[in-house]
Amino acid sequence: MLHRDPKTYALNDFGRLAVAQGASSFGDALLMVSLAGSIFFSQDIYKSRSQVLLYLLLTMAPFAVVAPIIGPALDRSKAGRRTLMAIGLFGRALTCYLMAGRLDTLFLYPLAFVALVLAKGHTVAKASLVPAVVKSDEALVDANSRLAFIGVVTSTAGGVLGAGIIALVGSPWSLRFGAIMFLVGGILALRIPKAKVSTAPETQEEVGELHAPSIIFAGSAMTIMRGSVGFLAFFLAFHLRSSNEAEWFFGAVLAASALGGLVGVILAPIARRRAREEVILSSTLIAGSFMALIAARYPERFSTLLLVLVIALSAQCGRIAFDSLLQRDGPEHLRGRAFARFETRFQVAWVVGALIPVALLDLLTEREGYFALGLGLAFAAATYIGSLRTHGAWAGRGERGERAVANDGPSEDTAPSLYDDQESRDDYEDDSRPEPRTST
Repeated sequence: MLHRDPKTYALNDFGRLAVAQGASSFGDALLMVSLAGSIFFSQDIYKSRSQVLLYLLLTMAPFAVVAPIIGPALDRSKAGRRTLMAIGLFGRALTCYLMAGRLDTLFLYPLAFVALVLAKGHTVAKASLVPAVVKSDEALVDANSRLAFIGVVTSTAGGVLGAGIIALVGSPWSLRFGAIMFLVGGILALRIPKAKVSTAPETQEEVGELHAPSIIFAGSAMTIMRGSVGFLAFFLAFHLRSSNEAEWFFGAVLAASALGGLVGVILAPIARRRAREEVILSSTLIAGSFMALIAARYPERFSTLLLVLVIALSAQCGRIAFDSLLQRDGPEHLRGRAFARFETRFQVAWVVGALIPVALLDLLTEREGYFALGLGLAFAAATYIGSLRTHGAWAGRGERGERAVANDGPSEDTAPSLYDDQESRDDYEDDSRPEPRTST
């Protein structure tokens, strides 16, 4: 009997997805560390703005491919989501291998662009595959949290190992090791079960579900959160350099960000046992706003570190809640294009948020930057909660609210299963698996 409980990392269906995600995050960290020195920290801060703008454009450009092409393609093929994940991993293995010998040539830039497109496609495919490896909506937050936790841990490990490899033998070998990690992940991705699809055209009801208040409002709130992350990252990068902060404080800021993300993935499933996704997302906005306003009132090193930690925690926890909400309320066979659409919106928001401190570098003080961040998050929290209450979706009474009971969501006994009948279960099974043995 197949075990689909995401509380184990054994190589069942969830285990294969988890290890493939870990290999992807590890390889991405090796790739980013290998290329990081060429972005913008190698020049004087006031001469590097054009490079920063080029970098931001490069990170946003892949979504011009992901949203209109990859998203719909995922929904048309039964094995399209796991196939795209495997192609993304194998493709990045090839690009890493090619970049290893071309770090000082112009070919590096198109290769980096291809790697970014494949990485974004992997993100969309991974989010779309999660419901295929869990049994109920109740397990979505737990599964998303564990995948995010694996991503944080493997990214950190990959970054540390990559830095060590670069110091010892150079960036090319870090890229070659990343290629090996991507190959391992690609092999495991091919063993992830197929996701259920429908060959029928999308109906007006399904289009309406993608525009349900719970999804639209959560997407808008998460967009502002992602913009806030981009704003804070680049605001601190430029502000700390212009203030000639000590190198150890840069390290402390990065450590606070990593710790916040780690705490976020641990806290999300705990919070889900006590509250619905909407409550979790709104709480993260309130927490980020409160901490930003505290930092504006007391702009010191300690408050800056606390702000970075809380924003990282809120962004990670909020993203897990949003993914689970979209997986819960969105039409099953339209998840690929839905995740592609929202990934595009979030990345654009991140870039716009990052552009603000780049453009206003000479105008924003530390206190003004934190205050603007706090006001933006407070506005997002107020409008999100107010919109949900107006449409009756705050307590689960919206268009999809009938799935939840009067308390904070469905109970374990009433949670709908992804395998309500044998036909739908067969859609998830890998054709290569043997039939289960029956006892006599």
